[in-house]
Amino acid sequence: MEIEGEALTDVIKRLRRAEGQIRGVIAMLEDGRDCADVVTQLAAVSRALDRAGFKIIATGLRECVTAQESGEEPQLNVAQLEKLFLSLA
Repeated sequence: MEIEGEALTDVIKRLRRAEGQIRGVIAMLEDGRDCADVVTQLAAVSRALDRAGFKIIATGLRECVTAQESGEEPQLNVAQLEKLFLSLA
């Protein structure tokens, strides 16, 4: 499955945001920041990564449905996409 267009842009934007948040967490640890602040930022990173993953899966589901409607064989079937979804849940 290849991600294209707006979905690709959105996933990359989310991953870059998570990348920046991870750098921020590292800086917080190096600066000796409060544990609660660090954990809060880690939770934000986790949510950003989850959203990127779910966006990828949603794109795959749309491609799967579109392929089936046009009589084509999808790159990933629903069972494979469900397994990927559950790996994030």
